[in-house]
Amino acid sequence: MQTLQQPHAIHVIGIELRTNNLVAQQTIPPHWQRFSQEGVLSRIPGKLSDEVLAVYTDFENAGRNNQGEYSLVIGAAVATSTSAPADMVRVVIPASRRAVFAVAPGRFDLVGAKWQEIWWRHDLRKTFIAEYERYRANGEIEILIGLEPEVLAA
Repeated sequence: MQTLQQPHAIHVIGIELRTNNLVAQQTIPPHWQRFSQEGVLSRIPGKLSDEVLAVYTDFENAGRNNQGEYSLVIGAAVATSTSAPADMVRVVIPASRRAVFAVAPGRFDLVGAKWQEIWWRHDLRKTFIAEYERYRANGEIEILIGLEPEVLAA
């Protein structure tokens, strides 16, 4: 794990799934299938790249935990002025300090296990505002977790 400062908000357009951790294993894979089968990436206007972002946001207990309902939006980063098509939504990943967890390149099957590892880490002061997976064209996969600002000693 490394940490970095994401200096700017990232605007994402994609398709939304409202789910929770109790049913995520049953609901998230069909959402990814829909993203692929419907060619969503090619239909996103104003894409900044072909990187796919899977954003977990709109937590029922935002700022506290990931219990309850949340949204998973699978899409791509867009320019701030881009409007979402009628069958898609727009979300914003706020600028923040982030913990970055790498997943073996091309190993989509390991993403769920990496999430399990992350959620059991109690040393991270997570924000539970917007977390995301980044899938790069070269096969690299990263999970980026929002962290509370560091408190400096006086």
